Amino acid sequence: MPSTTFLRRVVLRNYKSIAACDVSLSALTYLVGPNGSGKSNFLDALHLVRDALTGSLGNAINERGGLNEVRRRSAGHPTHFGIRLEFTLRTGQTGWYAFEVGALTNGAFEVRKEECVLTGVGKGPFYKLERGKLTQSSESTFPVVTSDRLALVSASGLEVFRPVYEGLTAMGFYNLNPKLIRELQKPQDGRLLKPAGENVASVISHLERSSPESMQLIQDYLHAVVPMVHGVERVSVGPMESLSFRQDMAGVKYPWHFLAQNMSDGTLRALGVLLALFQKNADYAPSVIGIEEPETALHPAAAGALREALKRAAEQTQVIVTSHSPDLLNDMHLSPDALLAVGSRGGATHITPLDQASRETMREHLFSAGELLRLNQIEPDPKIVEAQSLRSRQTDLFGGGDD
Repeated sequence: MPSTTFLRRVVLRNYKSIAACDVSLSALTYLVGPNGSGKSNFLDALHLVRDALTGSLGNAINERGGLNEVRRRSAGHPTHFGIRLEFTLRTGQTGWYAFEVGALTNGAFEVRKEECVLTGVGKGPFYKLERGKLTQSSESTFPVVTSDRLALVSASGLEVFRPVYEGLTAMGFYNLNPKLIRELQKPQDGRLLKPAGENVASVISHLERSSPESMQLIQDYLHAVVPMVHGVERVSVGPMESLSFRQDMAGVKYPWHFLAQNMSDGTLRALGVLLALFQKNADYAPSVIGIEEPETALHPAAAGALREALKRAAEQTQVIVTSHSPDLLNDMHLSPDALLAVGSRGGATHITPLDQASRETMREHLFSAGELLRLNQIEPDPKIVEAQSLRSRQTDLFGGGDD
């Protein structure tokens, strides 16, 4: 089976609480750490890339409170942040996309450097820019760009860079909100689930028409996670729409129907998570699915079914989840390569693979990741943290790559 790993490596510099981060990702990756450690900031950096490419960099930064809220606040650190994403396209072609954003006066900003390279400089399509000026390119013509926008948006009009743009804009990130899922919703575009689940009824309607096999898989997993629920469908409520659940009731032979407004937070979040994982259809095939704490509001007994759903989804698309649930990670067959430990020291987030002792413990099946988490043994590798601290200002965003 071809690998579903789209993002192979992520390098971040001065993004929110993350001073320096350089990690490899798997088809299924768990970011594990306590509340407030910075797990969400890692996903948000990837989310910013998607937002900047589907809208504009300015809007993406402003939606996060402005540049001063996005770049890391620390004396002595530069006034810019950077992101580098190394990827493998569905065609098997490898490459990287990187950019660095710096501050100007009056709250303005500029893209100081940006580059997109496929296969390697001189081996395939590439471009490099500095402050809105093209410095190198494999292409004889290149669209006009400005220093306040990411050039990949314009470059996607060139056939050679289009797959990179499509892969990065096909990433989806989710922090499901039961309140929004519960409310009556206006009919919307259902090809892609929105980040909080605010168009969940339209997504179900679209899947029922375009991918009934995906919808059946969602129904099956929902029943496994919430055994009393036997199904869900989209229903019209005047000009609005909602969800109707079939659920067991004591003393009644057949399941009753309940609208979303009568369902628990855990059930609604579970549905949202499953829709995010299995929304692939003829109109939309995500490259990455990132989910914040999918186990929230679920009974611990449901963790096994949820874990199986995550593994099943990772066979079709790359999945990244944040978690601090021992129950979700209580799997002896979980590879230590699937875990990244997240911790905070002095206000700085550190993200590394597990230390060697924890990796060996898992490989020898002495403890599961969940058991290690209960023992407070999943923490960033101190040797890697020290190395990152020494080179935080030199973390290379541009050039190189493991082509």
